[in-house]
Amino acid sequence: MDEGTAEQIGRAFVRVLADLRGKPAGELEVGLGRDMRLSAPSMAAAYRAGMAAEGARVIDAGQVSTEMLYFLVGSRGLDGGAMCTASHNPKAYTGVKLVREGALALSGDAGIKDIERLVEAGLGEAPGGGSVEEIDLWDEYRAAALRSIDPAKVKPLKVVVDGGNGMAGPMVGPILRDLGLDLVELYFEPDGNFPDHEPNPLLEENRRLIIETVKAEGADLGIAWDGDADRCFFIDGDGRFCDGDFICALLARSALATDPGGTILYDPRSSRAVPDVVAAAGGRSARSRVGHAFFKKRMREEGAVFGGEVSGHYYFRDFYCADSGTLPALALLELISTDGRSLAEMMAEFHSRYFISGEINSEVEDQAAKMAEIEAMHPDAEIDHLDGVSIDYEDWHFNVRPSNTEPLLRLNLESLVSREDMERRRDEILAVIRA
Repeated sequence: MDEGTAEQIGRAFVRVLADLRGKPAGELEVGLGRDMRLSAPSMAAAYRAGMAAEGARVIDAGQVSTEMLYFLVGSRGLDGGAMCTASHNPKAYTGVKLVREGALALSGDAGIKDIERLVEAGLGEAPGGGSVEEIDLWDEYRAAALRSIDPAKVKPLKVVVDGGNGMAGPMVGPILRDLGLDLVELYFEPDGNFPDHEPNPLLEENRRLIIETVKAEGADLGIAWDGDADRCFFIDGDGRFCDGDFICALLARSALATDPGGTILYDPRSSRAVPDVVAAAGGRSARSRVGHAFFKKRMREEGAVFGGEVSGHYYFRDFYCADSGTLPALALLELISTDGRSLAEMMAEFHSRYFISGEINSEVEDQAAKMAEIEAMHPDAEIDHLDGVSIDYEDWHFNVRPSNTEPLLRLNLESLVSREDMERRRDEILAVIRA
């Protein structure tokens, strides 16, 4: 995508927002942010030019993390916002995340296709009349993030932090330093060349160094972020990667301690640890389709206090139901400081009872046919189609769902019997998928 296309997308975005909001484009206020991508300054300028050319007032927060764009839109009651980012993707990628009022994401089902149709059809001459205001959001955002915890409870833990040369260094780093933590900082300088590793901690090769450093430093834990810092990932003091659904269970328990009886959202790939913990804590759990566009909408529909995805997206009612890479880090640091157990000991609670495969991708040409075949093999199971197909038995379950962008099927399987049982069942399902 080039700057010309980006400007057209900015214009089309304003037109779609005007329809969604039911008011003229000239009355819209739209937020803008950009990450550290090499192309971000020129691409963000193009989005800004397009939005202003269509008549909107653009409030430009400059170089920020994605969650700060959400905060800008939510806290100021804006009509929408655009974040120029390619998130966790490699250096060559560029893109934009678009939200409407309340930081609700546009998706392929709602808004994105309309923008695509407008651009393809041609937008004609721009009406003009818009304006741009540049702002510094940092102090407001920092204060809001710290209100999510009691900073006085956070102990001076030793924490290895890996920013992946993304936005976590300048956005999250100062908040953590203010808490008096003993930080060992890796790749905290934003650099769109990504000289050290790609900003995707879900890939094992990108978290080798943080794991090695946690062990070498004798740290209490490690925290890594993706490129635009709207997701965070944890390494326990033993150097073991903490699965997102287990972190979700811990954060759900903490959320219910302050909001008794609240609703917690989780995704169909998740370990049963999440609904089990929620039930034991007196809460209610509900599932959502995978993806931030669906989660944010469902958070509002359910009045949920917290939600989490296996992929490291964590959503907070008091943060406009949006996902954040800062708030989970703060919440977990407070929990470790007050619980009396280490993160490794907390994780052991789940590792001893829940045996998960993690997400396994397989290339499949006809994904729908393969999912139908798998479903037909399990007529005695509880089955649902919220996202792909989920097959549930009393002591094991799995979800198979298609990728939205590649010819892949993604398998997540769990056994409540043993690791050996999980591996046996995993291999049986994979044999079917890959046949």
